[in-house]
Amino acid sequence: MASPLRFGVWALTHGSWASRHHPLDPPDASWKRVSRQIREAEALGYESTLLAQHIIHPSGDDQDLLENWTGAAALAAVTGKIELISAIKPLLVHPVVLAKMALQIEDISQGRFGINLVNAWYKPELERSGIGFPDHDDRYAYGREWIEIVRELTAGKRVDFQGRHFHIEAYQLRPGDRFRPRPTVYLGGESEAARALAAESADVYFMNGQPFDDIRALIQDVARRPRRGPPIRFGMSAFVVARGSDAEAQDELAELFAISEQDKPTRARLVGNADPEAQMFRTAAKEARVGTNGGTSARLVGSYDTVAERILAFNAIGVELFMLQFQPVDANMRRFAEHVIPRVRWLQARAA
Repeated sequence: MASPLRFGVWALTHGSWASRHHPLDPPDASWKRVSRQIREAEALGYESTLLAQHIIHPSGDDQDLLENWTGAAALAAVTGKIELISAIKPLLVHPVVLAKMALQIEDISQGRFGINLVNAWYKPELERSGIGFPDHDDRYAYGREWIEIVRELTAGKRVDFQGRHFHIEAYQLRPGDRFRPRPTVYLGGESEAARALAAESADVYFMNGQPFDDIRALIQDVARRPRRGPPIRFGMSAFVVARGSDAEAQDELAELFAISEQDKPTRARLVGNADPEAQMFRTAAKEARVGTNGGTSARLVGSYDTVAERILAFNAIGVELFMLQFQPVDANMRRFAEHVIPRVRWLQARAA
């Protein structure tokens, strides 16, 4: 039986998820733009959005950036249906504080909130702040304790925890979650440490876009690991270029690649400031792509029919949530909702 299938969009917290030089898509990370984007996405039928987290912009600290947790709280108050997933780097916020924030946004949104645990990879925002940047596996060891505390507190439990990094005594938060047992926990990362932590503590494993066989291998690996609770679910990021024909889509992709040539110096600085142990950048180096977090590597490029069929192929191996990027954002978010989503739903109904 096919998995459930939902579509989401990356909120423009960073102003753009592709070139910062596109003439029809200037980078704009303002609350006004993000609010308008996500309210329109909800009206178009998108069911989820991801608010990525950085404190300083990885493309340069002269670039504007929306703070994602206050942004998520504000979006919770101006939307009514769309799921709001807010990323968090555990080193930035103590787990009892974060759990309280999460429960508040869950309450404002009436049960539509998700936490996306992300292992930090951009060194300057942590090193320059004085927080420090531990080694890769040490960050995951910290994150394992951190998410255990957050899960328990957001589930309404009184928490006693004695670990290497945290010592918590009889801590309980009220009010608890009025709408479900606790907010959904998403977790990404491709390293062994990330996969193990996802299987142990996440509800949804969030994958960067990759070719079909690589995604299938990731799903099989994480799904077979020992786990408490119900089976883990899977989401994937992807950059979409969908047009009336495959040839039109390839022409558009070529134009996006040409525009992105202007971003080469920025990308080089970004990679130079990244943790060399971050598997995401090793995977990204395998091929040219448009977009972040795998971008066009998932091959959602082609005619409306081609893209719909590829989405259903990913869904058949377990991908439930497709978190999408576009450029220009507004026009292509509408185009996908008008032409691709109906095709996907029609093909689903025909196969049922």
